[in-house]
Amino acid sequence: MKVAFFSSQPYDQDSFEITNQHYGHDLTFLESRLTPKTARLAEGSEAICIFINDDAGQAALRILADLGIRLIALRCAGFNNVDLAVAKELGITLVRVPAYSPYSVAEHAVGLIMTLNRRLYRAYNRVRDDNFSLNGLLGFDIYGKTVGVVGTGKIGQCFAQIMNGFGCKILAYDVRPNQACVDIGVTYVELPELFVQADIISLHCPLLPATHYMINADSIQQMKPGVMLINTSRGALMDTRAVIEGIKSGQIGYLGTDVYEEEEDLFFRDLSGTIIQDDTFQLLQSFSNVVITAHQAFFTKEALGNIADTTLANISDIAAGKPCSNEVK
Repeated sequence: MKVAFFSSQPYDQDSFEITNQHYGHDLTFLESRLTPKTARLAEGSEAICIFINDDAGQAALRILADLGIRLIALRCAGFNNVDLAVAKELGITLVRVPAYSPYSVAEHAVGLIMTLNRRLYRAYNRVRDDNFSLNGLLGFDIYGKTVGVVGTGKIGQCFAQIMNGFGCKILAYDVRPNQACVDIGVTYVELPELFVQADIISLHCPLLPATHYMINADSIQQMKPGVMLINTSRGALMDTRAVIEGIKSGQIGYLGTDVYEEEEDLFFRDLSGTIIQDDTFQLLQSFSNVVITAHQAFFTKEALGNIADTTLANISDIAAGKPCSNEVK
């Protein structure tokens, strides 16, 4: 099948070309993000492959359908950037990669916790400047702390297991409790109770209408003063302006995030030679108790290999008219 890849990076091309030796699809790699303005770059293809910040809204989908595109393969788990109703109307099949490497994202979340708690970013820069003072680097023992896990799918489960190894009390919220979490002693509670009790809150849920801005001014006020908030899922789970106010008031003591709700104009590009016009983002990264990474939690060798293999297998199944377990209904 002829497949056009939007938002492709050199590492995408490397992993997919190696894996495609076993599948034999005709792959074209495009640096452009999918938008209504760039959708026509897929002309001549039978399918497209997109990533988290591509815009597969109504306008782009109608252009793609006019070009004969009948399959969209997401090389990620989330599909909130696709207008599912319009895709169904146009007869466009959607497939995704639901579990490429839950360990990569869970481990990154733990890395953010350790970086924030022990001020590793500040300590690293100090020592490089021959400043060996410990003032301002005081952390806390993670052992014995209460950790709230919002969303206990594969990633949330891996995160809970890691934090259980630290000796933490684990609370969790999910509409579908995970027995593997229950088996290691995780206690499921309602979301307000989790907010009230947790010293550290980590988000591992999809972005849906019900979860959009689940971290807002009201929910932040329910949290413990000085709470640590970690987000490695989707930026729009958090109302960024409310989070900023929470940081300024001291209600949020630490923020570690790998995502940002307006990241499509920033992440996955080198903007070091430009002036970033997003004032909200600039304010957010100005705080000394905030660590932002640019959606790299998934970025491990194992994850890239799994993404490529599952994506190409999905495409092969659809091309052969076989049922695909990763089809989004």
